[in-house]
Amino acid sequence: MTIDVAARHALLFLARDAIESAVRGNDARTRPARRTESSLFRERRGAFVTLEIAGALRGCIGRIEPDAPLSEMLPAVAVLSATRDPRFPPVTAGELAALHIEISLLTPPTRIADPAAIRIGRHGLIVSARGHRGLLLPQVAVEYGWTVGEFLAQTCIKASLPRDAWREPDTELHVFETEIVAE
Repeated sequence: MTIDVAARHALLFLARDAIESAVRGNDARTRPARRTESSLFRERRGAFVTLEIAGALRGCIGRIEPDAPLSEMLPAVAVLSATRDPRFPPVTAGELAALHIEISLLTPPTRIADPAAIRIGRHGLIVSARGHRGLLLPQVAVEYGWTVGEFLAQTCIKASLPRDAWREPDTELHVFETEIVAE
Protein backbone atom coordinates (compact mmCIF):
# COMPACT_ATOMS: atom_id res chain seq x y z
CA MET A 1 0.00 0.00 0.00
CA THR A 2 1.23 3.46 -0.85
CA ILE A 3 0.01 6.38 1.20
CA ASP A 4 -0.62 9.60 -0.74
CA VAL A 5 1.01 12.89 0.25
CA ALA A 6 -2.15 14.40 1.77
CA ALA A 7 -2.72 11.33 3.96
CA ARG A 8 0.95 11.37 5.05
CA HIS A 9 0.65 14.99 6.15
CA ALA A 10 -2.64 14.27 7.92
CA LEU A 11 -1.15 11.28 9.80
CA LEU A 12 1.81 13.35 10.97
CA PHE A 13 -0.47 16.25 11.95
CA LEU A 14 -2.67 13.88 13.94
CA ALA A 15 0.32 12.44 15.84
CA ARG A 16 2.04 15.79 16.47
CA ASP A 17 -1.17 17.51 17.51
CA ALA A 18 -1.92 14.77 20.03
CA ILE A 19 1.63 14.90 21.45
CA GLU A 20 1.69 18.69 21.71
CA SER A 21 -1.75 18.76 23.32
CA ALA A 22 -0.77 16.13 25.89
CA VAL A 23 2.57 17.72 26.72
CA ARG A 24 1.04 21.18 27.09
CA GLY A 25 -1.92 19.84 29.07
CA ASN A 26 -4.54 20.69 26.45
CA ASP A 27 -7.37 18.47 25.30
CA ALA A 28 -6.77 17.67 21.63
CA ARG A 29 -10.41 16.64 21.25
CA THR A 30 -11.50 20.27 21.62
CA ARG A 31 -9.42 21.35 18.62
CA PRO A 32 -10.51 20.95 15.01
CA ALA A 33 -8.94 17.93 13.35
CA ARG A 34 -7.33 18.18 9.94
CA ARG A 35 -9.71 16.62 7.45
CA THR A 36 -8.70 14.04 4.89
CA GLU A 37 -10.78 11.96 2.55
CA SER A 38 -8.43 9.01 2.87
CA SER A 39 -10.05 5.73 3.91
CA LEU A 40 -6.74 5.00 5.65
CA PHE A 41 -8.02 6.68 8.83
CA ARG A 42 -10.87 4.18 9.08
CA GLU A 43 -8.53 1.20 8.68
CA ARG A 44 -7.71 -0.97 11.65
CA ARG A 45 -3.95 -1.53 11.50
CA GLY A 46 -1.17 -1.92 13.95
CA ALA A 47 0.98 1.19 14.27
CA PHE A 48 4.02 2.43 16.15
CA VAL A 49 5.15 6.00 16.76
CA THR A 50 8.90 6.52 17.14
CA LEU A 51 10.18 9.81 18.51
CA GLU A 52 13.72 11.11 18.11
CA ILE A 53 15.60 14.24 19.05
CA ALA A 54 18.82 14.95 17.14
CA GLY A 55 18.86 11.35 15.90
CA ALA A 56 18.58 9.85 19.40
CA LEU A 57 15.60 7.73 20.37
CA ARG A 58 13.21 9.62 22.65
CA GLY A 59 10.28 7.20 22.74
CA CYS A 60 8.63 4.38 20.81
CA ILE A 61 5.32 2.76 21.59
CA GLY A 62 2.66 1.19 19.44
CA ARG A 63 0.09 -1.52 19.08
CA ILE A 64 0.28 -4.71 17.09
CA GLU A 65 -3.41 -5.47 17.36
CA PRO A 66 -5.62 -3.39 15.09
CA ASP A 67 -8.24 -2.80 17.80
CA ALA A 68 -9.32 0.70 16.69
CA PRO A 69 -9.34 2.79 13.52
CA LEU A 70 -6.12 4.69 12.87
CA SER A 71 -7.92 7.98 13.51
CA GLU A 72 -8.31 6.90 17.17
CA MET A 73 -5.36 4.61 17.71
CA LEU A 74 -2.61 6.77 16.21
CA PRO A 75 -3.09 9.77 18.55
CA ALA A 76 -3.27 7.39 21.53
CA VAL A 77 0.04 5.65 20.75
CA ALA A 78 1.69 8.98 19.86
CA VAL A 79 0.84 10.33 23.31
CA LEU A 80 2.01 7.11 24.99
CA SER A 81 5.29 7.29 23.08
CA ALA A 82 5.85 10.84 24.31
CA THR A 83 4.67 10.38 27.88
CA ARG A 84 4.80 6.72 28.93
CA ASP A 85 7.80 5.00 27.35
CA PRO A 86 9.39 3.53 30.51
CA ARG A 87 12.90 4.08 29.12
CA PHE A 88 12.55 7.86 29.10
CA PRO A 89 11.08 10.73 31.12
CA PRO A 90 8.04 12.35 29.49
CA VAL A 91 8.72 14.73 26.61
CA THR A 92 8.72 18.35 27.76
CA ALA A 93 7.28 21.42 26.04
CA GLY A 94 10.84 22.62 25.46
CA GLU A 95 11.59 19.50 23.40
CA LEU A 96 8.58 19.72 21.07
CA ALA A 97 10.25 21.84 18.36
CA ALA A 98 13.16 19.38 18.09
CA LEU A 99 10.97 16.27 18.13
CA HIS A 100 11.06 14.16 14.96
CA ILE A 101 8.06 11.84 14.47
CA GLU A 102 8.12 8.56 12.55
CA ILE A 103 4.97 6.47 12.13
CA SER A 104 5.22 2.80 11.19
CA LEU A 105 1.99 1.30 9.86
CA LEU A 106 2.04 -2.49 10.15
CA THR A 107 0.71 -5.20 7.91
CA PRO A 108 -0.96 -8.07 9.76
CA PRO A 109 1.69 -10.35 11.33
CA THR A 110 2.25 -13.71 9.64
CA ARG A 111 3.55 -16.73 11.54
CA ILE A 112 6.69 -18.32 10.11
CA ALA A 113 8.23 -21.69 10.88
CA ASP A 114 11.63 -21.09 9.31
CA PRO A 115 13.76 -18.13 10.46
CA ALA A 116 15.46 -18.22 7.05
CA ALA A 117 12.28 -16.55 5.73
CA ILE A 118 13.17 -13.34 7.61
CA ARG A 119 14.38 -10.55 5.33
CA ILE A 120 16.41 -7.81 7.01
CA GLY A 121 15.05 -4.39 6.07
CA ARG A 122 11.73 -5.81 4.91
CA HIS A 123 10.40 -7.68 7.93
CA GLY A 124 9.71 -6.62 11.46
CA LEU A 125 9.80 -9.45 13.97
CA ILE A 126 7.66 -10.64 16.86
CA VAL A 127 8.91 -13.39 19.20
CA SER A 128 6.39 -14.96 21.60
CA ALA A 129 7.10 -17.58 24.26
CA ARG A 130 6.37 -18.34 27.92
CA GLY A 131 3.85 -15.51 28.19
CA HIS A 132 6.33 -12.94 26.86
CA ARG A 133 6.32 -11.09 23.58
CA GLY A 134 8.87 -8.81 21.99
CA LEU A 135 8.70 -6.79 18.80
CA LEU A 136 11.30 -4.95 16.76
CA LEU A 137 10.49 -2.87 13.70
CA PRO A 138 12.24 -3.63 10.39
CA GLN A 139 14.28 -0.43 10.48
CA VAL A 140 15.93 -1.41 13.79
CA ALA A 141 17.83 -4.33 12.24
CA VAL A 142 19.00 -2.10 9.39
CA GLU A 143 20.03 0.71 11.74
CA TYR A 144 22.24 -1.64 13.76
CA GLY A 145 23.48 -3.72 10.83
CA TRP A 146 22.19 -6.96 12.34
CA THR A 147 22.16 -10.37 10.75
CA VAL A 148 19.02 -12.48 10.93
CA GLY A 149 20.51 -14.33 13.94
CA GLU A 150 21.20 -11.10 15.81
CA PHE A 151 17.75 -9.74 14.94
CA LEU A 152 16.21 -12.90 16.42
CA ALA A 153 18.41 -12.69 19.53
CA GLN A 154 17.66 -9.00 20.12
CA THR A 155 13.93 -9.55 19.70
CA CYS A 156 14.14 -12.34 22.30
CA ILE A 157 15.94 -9.96 24.66
CA LYS A 158 13.21 -7.36 24.06
CA ALA A 159 10.71 -10.05 25.11
CA SER A 160 12.69 -10.69 28.32
CA LEU A 161 13.65 -14.13 27.03
CA PRO A 162 17.06 -15.75 26.64
CA ARG A 163 18.87 -14.75 23.41
CA ASP A 164 18.36 -18.19 21.89
CA ALA A 165 14.71 -18.68 22.91
CA TRP A 166 13.74 -18.38 19.23
CA ARG A 167 15.23 -21.87 18.73
CA GLU A 168 12.82 -23.51 21.20
CA PRO A 169 9.92 -25.46 19.64
CA ASP A 170 7.22 -23.61 21.61
CA THR A 171 8.47 -20.17 20.55
CA GLU A 172 6.36 -18.47 17.90
CA LEU A 173 7.89 -16.21 15.27
CA HIS A 174 5.83 -13.71 13.32
CA VAL A 175 6.95 -11.26 10.65
CA PHE A 176 5.26 -8.13 9.39
CA GLU A 177 6.04 -5.28 7.06
CA THR A 178 5.69 -1.54 7.61
CA GLU A 179 5.01 1.57 5.66
CA ILE A 180 6.85 4.48 7.22
CA VAL A 181 5.60 8.04 7.36
CA ALA A 182 8.13 10.49 8.80
CA GLU A 183 8.70 14.18 9.16
